Amino acid sequence: MATTEECRAALDKLSDNMAGAQGGVAEAAALDRSLSCRVTDLDITFVGRLTGGRIVVSDTLQGPPRETADIRLTMTGDDLVAMVNGELNFAKAWGAGRVKLEASLRDVFRLRKLL
Repeated sequence: MATTEECRAALDKLSDNMAGAQGGVAEAAALDRSLSCRVTDLDITFVGRLTGGRIVVSDTLQGPPRETADIRLTMTGDDLVAMVNGELNFAKAWGAGRVKLEASLRDVFRLRKLL
């Protein structure tokens, strides 16, 4: 099971990857939205913003998020780490119910380029 530190490092790596993106991926990363990433097996939620082409984590909360973010991800820590490391395909994990993404339809269409 991935640790809180490994999950946070995975989000930082994803942020770095997004910051260096080109073309359509860079355009999708340019959203300015509140973001939460719930890690179910650790019972924590990382909260912050997707802004300036980066993920900026402002807090780590115990349990579910206290406020509804514009973009909400839910998954296990192992799945988060595996996705960021390229070992787990987002679309397949989403289709299998291993990853949950909640956002407006417009944001989902833009985010699909990232994921």
